[in-house]
Amino acid sequence: VQLQASGGGLVQAGDSLRLSCAASGRTGSMHGMGWFRRAPGKEREFVAALNWNSGSIYYADSVKGRFTISRDNAQNTVYLRMNSLKPEDTAVYYCAARSYDERSWLIDSFYSYWGQGTQVTVSS
Repeated sequence: VQLQASGGGLVQAGDSLRLSCAASGRTGSMHGMGWFRRAPGKEREFVAALNWNSGSIYYADSVKGRFTISRDNAQNTVYLRMNSLKPEDTAVYYCAARSYDERSWLIDSFYSYWGQGTQVTVSS
């Protein structure tokens, strides 16, 4: 499975962005996808995830109500709509895919496939 993330950029606080992650290859083995981010000097952290089998959606508390994860089934693409962006949302955003439902969807080590990352910078 290959993942290609796109959509990052430089925006002002309060603006919106939509990130995309297109999956290719053996996508039939995928059970869902998620987004993580790494801010400068910090550990990579969970942002959002979507379980394709159950439809369950998970969000980090810091983005609840502002970010929305969704999927285009036909295109094997997952989106992350980010509204009301804040400077603390500045990070490299990574999409990831996993091939099983068990274990936490919030922990990066349970994802098998990773995209290359896309930079999001929010100025104040």
